[in-house]
Amino acid sequence: MTPTGSDVAAIVQAELETYLLGDHAYDRDRLLGAANVPVEQAREQWVAMGFPVPPDPAAETYTEADIDALRTMTAMVNDGLIGTEMPVRIARTVGQSVARLAEWQVDILNALILREIEQCMADRDGAQPTAEQLTELTHRVAERTVPALEKLMQYTWRRHLAAAMSRSLAAAESGALDESLRTLVVGFADMVGYTRLTRHLDRTELADLIETFTSHTTFLITSAGGWVIKNVGDEVMFAVEDPRAAAELALDLQTATGQSDATPALRIGMAAGPVLQRLGDLYGPVVNTAARLTGVARPGTVMIDDRLAELLHDDPSYTFRHLRDIKVRGIDHLGLHVLRRARKENHSST
Repeated sequence: MTPTGSDVAAIVQAELETYLLGDHAYDRDRLLGAANVPVEQAREQWVAMGFPVPPDPAAETYTEADIDALRTMTAMVNDGLIGTEMPVRIARTVGQSVARLAEWQVDILNALILREIEQCMADRDGAQPTAEQLTELTHRVAERTVPALEKLMQYTWRRHLAAAMSRSLAAAESGALDESLRTLVVGFADMVGYTRLTRHLDRTELADLIETFTSHTTFLITSAGGWVIKNVGDEVMFAVEDPRAAAELALDLQTATGQSDATPALRIGMAAGPVLQRLGDLYGPVVNTAARLTGVARPGTVMIDDRLAELLHDDPSYTFRHLRDIKVRGIDHLGLHVLRRARKENHSST
């Protein structure tokens, strides 16, 4: 029997879930008994990771992997590696980060599965693949793709962990008593007119715009010794330890964007000072100041706060246009300074 469109989706989903997670052999009570955790704790961590609670507790929804994850988190608390309040925070941060990775990885899997289906139809003179063929080709794509993605993610995670540890130790060596409270330059780069622009783009054009913006900004940020905190649609949040490197980064971003037709103009705002670092994100007045500066910056300019202007003041590479302080939401007096590169004097010999 040839499966219908909805049957195709169900067969592909079932095979992928089995490949990724194993057999669904546990209901809620058996899961809790095997992991030896109370229902409130398991539910809190499950929701924090971004998964909805199944409505029927008697349904066999859970797998050995779910049991192992609960046991691992419990063991970390019991061994004193983390405090009792940390499992939910860890689950939430990991869940949010991995969810974004999974969304684009699904695009890869879908494209490969569709290609296999089209090849199968070509071999069958246009006939739809059978349920057995769908199961087999889905499994084949998963075997070829998932281990490679998993290996790449593990490698990248280890590299980023080493880099983050290096930054943390450098902060400690510089005299920071609390490694979670670090002095950084925090910046935002925002695409101008993004909302209006997206009304005129189809899905492919919008995806290309976001990909170009993300890859371009990530390359320049990392090349400058900084790191991306997060991307949110038309905006990237970044951090840099060295004020001069931050200034060069922001000006390079504006120069490169101005020379390219691939993305709209940018507004960039940066502020310097102590920030609270928690689970990969940054918090505090410095972050709020950088965000507000970005909101008031003119297209194509770099706006910085009083502290960063003070740190860069004696550097002859830059000039500053000091603007009148303004009041914005949450900040009574927001210092405004437009950062520019100093013009090089041309000297002619006589």
